[in-house]
Amino acid sequence: MSLAEILATLRRWWYLMVPICVFSLLAGGYLYRTVPVSYSSESSISLLDSTGVARLAPTFGNPIANAGGPLIVTADVLIRTLQSADAAHSLQELGVTDTYKVGFAVDAPGPLLTLSVTGVGRTRVLDETATLTRFAGQQLRALQLQAGVPAAYQVQSTPVVLPQAPVSQLKTKVQDVAGTIIVGFTGGFLLCFLVDAVARARRARRGEPRAPAAVPAQRRRGLLHRPLDATAVLTVYLYLALFIPSNLAVPALGGVGTPANVFALLGLLWFLASWLGGRITAPAGTRSARLAMCVLATAVLLSYIADAARDSSHEEQLGADRGVIALLAWVGLVVLTTAGIQDRARLEVLMRRLVLIGAVVAAIGYYDFFSGTNIADSIQIPGLHASVSGVEAMARGDFVRPRSTTAQPLEFGGMLAILLPFAIQQALDPNRPGGRVRRWVPAAVIAGALPLTVSRTSIIGVALVLLIMVPRWKPQRRWTAIGVLLGAVAAFKVIIPGLIGTLTNLFSSFLSNSDSSTQTRTVKYAEIIPYLEQRPLFGRGFGTFTPDLYFFTDNQWMLIAAEMGALGVAALLWLCFTGIHQGGAIRRLARTDADRELGQAYLATAVVTLVISATFDALSFPMFAGIFFVTLGTGGSHLGFLRREAAAERAAASTTAPEPEPVSRPVSPPVSAPVPQPASKPVLEATP
Repeated sequence: MSLAEILATLRRWWYLMVPICVFSLLAGGYLYRTVPVSYSSESSISLLDSTGVARLAPTFGNPIANAGGPLIVTADVLIRTLQSADAAHSLQELGVTDTYKVGFAVDAPGPLLTLSVTGVGRTRVLDETATLTRFAGQQLRALQLQAGVPAAYQVQSTPVVLPQAPVSQLKTKVQDVAGTIIVGFTGGFLLCFLVDAVARARRARRGEPRAPAAVPAQRRRGLLHRPLDATAVLTVYLYLALFIPSNLAVPALGGVGTPANVFALLGLLWFLASWLGGRITAPAGTRSARLAMCVLATAVLLSYIADAARDSSHEEQLGADRGVIALLAWVGLVVLTTAGIQDRARLEVLMRRLVLIGAVVAAIGYYDFFSGTNIADSIQIPGLHASVSGVEAMARGDFVRPRSTTAQPLEFGGMLAILLPFAIQQALDPNRPGGRVRRWVPAAVIAGALPLTVSRTSIIGVALVLLIMVPRWKPQRRWTAIGVLLGAVAAFKVIIPGLIGTLTNLFSSFLSNSDSSTQTRTVKYAEIIPYLEQRPLFGRGFGTFTPDLYFFTDNQWMLIAAEMGALGVAALLWLCFTGIHQGGAIRRLARTDADRELGQAYLATAVVTLVISATFDALSFPMFAGIFFVTLGTGGSHLGFLRREAAAERAAASTTAPEPEPVSRPVSPPVSAPVPQPASKPVLEATP
């Protein structure tokens, strides 16, 4: 459906659309005028070691110089105490009735705590922050007195940052207003097309002819009258997702409001309009991916209800709302790829564009690695704000870890790992347009960028791709691939000295349990268990377990268990196994080597996603999540084409086969056919 047809439908039902839009604007204006502005004030305190312990080496009387592990444990105990119901009741008696938060300061290696209060009165918030700061010190002393700790060995607290002047929090107010207006406009848009579909169905039942267009379609020109298809819509999404840094987002929507996600939501509306208008029908054989998304949507909505049922903070409620927005964007990607693409040639075009754009992003990573900078830091787009502040160039060993246009090197490596199988499949396809060099350049660029991330996630992804794809190749190609791999390792060793050794040390330290990053992650596994025990089935709410409220999990499976419970883990497993099933089914139905390689590529991508999701919180990164759901949907679309081709072949074979003889016994020639004897009849009649 073209944009002109969409506008014509809205114009035809203007008496529905206009009142709804006006009502939404009035409701948004009412909220903006009546909802008070909230203010937030913060303070910071630090725990200091006791005077008795500080006299010992190596501090020799300086308590600030001894902020080690024991004090961090003490700080954690204090945080849990201040977050308890008894502490909240005591603070209410002291006048702290607004929402307050207590937690470790961001990126603080020592026992540094941040205390904040959010409310509607500027002066009141400042007074409550000062009260909370004093109360934290009193609770620390009370805990130690209750334990009978001598005065000389009691841990002290001292304010590091005094209560700051309250800052207005307009973002929350703008989010409420924007949400109201967006819901109203979206509801009016869908209602117009729904009413139009009902009216068209009534006319069809009455036998009324469809109203002809005012101008023949072949005479229409211009952008508005140009027909749109799902491949064009998804191509724009890929450009927005991979070329705009994934940490830039619309301020009112938070981290989930990337331009690519916003466009995916618009693409979903376009599909719904085309579907209601009778222009698009979901092809047969593409149901598996959409069914998996229904399971995921059920788990997300149940976790959303679970979050609403518990006493969650306002920040957690906003996180749950962002989770629903992300779900709608992912549903849009899967629906567009499975039900929107009606021509296999257009699907092949989309896959080639996906690999090519991914190769460009990988090439940007080369620049980051060799220049020691991040090119994404210099990209500023008016109207977009960084959802992740303080992102700097990360180093490991003597190397700067590139992130290109992604938010983090792990996202960069994970995204390239799930694109690598398709790059290899397209390079091996002799029917692909272009010569051999043109086919192999994207695969070489993507594969070469993966070790530059200096990440175990990238190496694990490459290893899985090779283990899944190489054994299926013929011996000649297999040995060639092994030789190329050994040559690439030698080239990296010569061109980038120390890189191979650094990667080897990463895995050796991991196996010997001497790696600090691995130890940090395994410690968090124990910390998240209490949250899993509290809500084991539906979780705390998808999108609510944010680092600013809790901590980084660095494991998508642990994060999904905390946010969505056992049902969420099952839904994510269903997604991954759906991708594996689609890849295996494509390979079984394939009639050509290219299709068999394609099925193996889909299987490799799903397995890589299943495994590396345990190494970082994959779905929290919009670029990786978007590419994963695009490949999940294209796998379902490819499988549907092969299923329909197989069904058409069976139908053609059944119609062209010769019809069987009605009688199975042989037919005698006419000359030898028996002739009835007329004398037999009287004999039979004479028989008594």
